[in-house]
Amino acid sequence: MSTRNYEVLFVEKGVADVRECEMPEAGPGELLIKALVSLLSPGTERAFLLGLANTPAQYPQSTGYSHIGEVVGVGAGVEGWEVGDRVASRANHVMYANVSASVCNHVPDGLTNERAAFFRLGSIAMQGVRKARIELGEPVAVIGCGPIGLTVMQLARLNGGLPVISIDKDPRRLEFAEALKVDAALKADEGLGPALREQCGGKDPSVVIEATGHPEAIPAAFALARFGGRVVLLGSTRGDTEAVNFYRDVHKKGLTVLGAHESTRPKHDSAPGWWTHQADEDTALRLLVGGRLVVDPLTTHRFAWKNAGAAYDTLARWEPGMLGTILDWQAS
Repeated sequence: MSTRNYEVLFVEKGVADVRECEMPEAGPGELLIKALVSLLSPGTERAFLLGLANTPAQYPQSTGYSHIGEVVGVGAGVEGWEVGDRVASRANHVMYANVSASVCNHVPDGLTNERAAFFRLGSIAMQGVRKARIELGEPVAVIGCGPIGLTVMQLARLNGGLPVISIDKDPRRLEFAEALKVDAALKADEGLGPALREQCGGKDPSVVIEATGHPEAIPAAFALARFGGRVVLLGSTRGDTEAVNFYRDVHKKGLTVLGAHESTRPKHDSAPGWWTHQADEDTALRLLVGGRLVVDPLTTHRFAWKNAGAAYDTLARWEPGMLGTILDWQAS
């Protein structure tokens, strides 16, 4: 095992670099994990890199939370894990990490490392879909065709949404939804309302899930939902939302508005609609290995870990065609 360790850091606003860091050890209850791949979370990590609204904007800071690795050390008191096991954890983008075994999940046999790396984004999307309480046959609109929105779309279909419609401003991103066989992919423009109602059998959707994090998408979500519908705010907004008349847009329509930030999860025990991080992450891994959640079309970029700075340079420029971005920690 190497005696040198490296991590990705946001060293200043807009600048990411790979720096050497301390080599950890597996303490009691912990696993020492050597990275195989890690996945960038484009919306969240870009916001933190650029110091956008609702982020700390403090540097340097570590980043990342979708880490697939191999167990190279097992701490005292840990059961159910052996050296050589593949593990999914919320470690940062780092070559070696020590992580509490209680929040790790086994990567199923037959699941590639790159596919497994989507376990965390799958979990984030899943808790938003759970809160929507979609019933069989309900029309669902998903605003945003980034990795989270496209995962939400698939999970909404698995939950019985019919039809499920993806909405985005960028035609290139709508193509990703079409490749994943969404029921309809619609461009966000002035003709959206009538086109959406046509897809939903003449009615507005019962459920609208906002998965962009853009402040202006929130009033759009309220406008698109039917009377008595549900709006799930899944994307972390980067700024203030203005021009919302809550009497007209929410109160008079009888909307149920659900905040779906990750911080709302229960810490220990799952309940209907409210699952723990680890439980949803395990479910995401099982959906991935079973082929029910498809992520291959979402993997658009790959970088060797040494070139992480270039990956974040591309992310900072906001390339609409950049979705799932893998850091390969086995590359020389």
